[in-house]
Amino acid sequence: MKTEIVVMENFTSQHIILGNYYLNIYGIDINNHKERYFTIGENKRKKFSFSNIPKQISIVSSNKDTHKEEFVNYQLIKAQINPSLSPKMRHELFDVLYTYRNAFALDNEPLGTIKENEVDIKLKIDRPYPPVLGRPAYPASARAREALKKSSKS
Repeated sequence: MKTEIVVMENFTSQHIILGNYYLNIYGIDINNHKERYFTIGENKRKKFSFSNIPKQISIVSSNKDTHKEEFVNYQLIKAQINPSLSPKMRHELFDVLYTYRNAFALDNEPLGTIKENEVDIKLKIDRPYPPVLGRPAYPASARAREALKKSSKS
């Protein structure tokens, strides 16, 4: 039997709920649509996907550590951290990312998410080139270029 467990803060029920009636009341998707999800309470628009729940569970001791562990487990689960970092260096990196997390994303958004500020830059690399690309890399006179060649050979 395959079991999925969802852990939520401030959830009123203290029992495991079985049966279609209760699953429907608490917003569990019992129809198994394309994406399996659950909702909380009467807000059926906000859906939480079962597939987005990280598989890593850790035990923490204090409230601050709880928030940091959640940050590490949810935000950094897909991060590609250099494997050559020592555990101490890795811990320090997580501390810096957690302390300054608002510099990398807004609250309740994954790291690196920048909504409504996307930039679309189209580079033209076909002829005729834009004026900036058409210029020589080092704008210098013929005499200056000759001096550069001589100094680079010696």
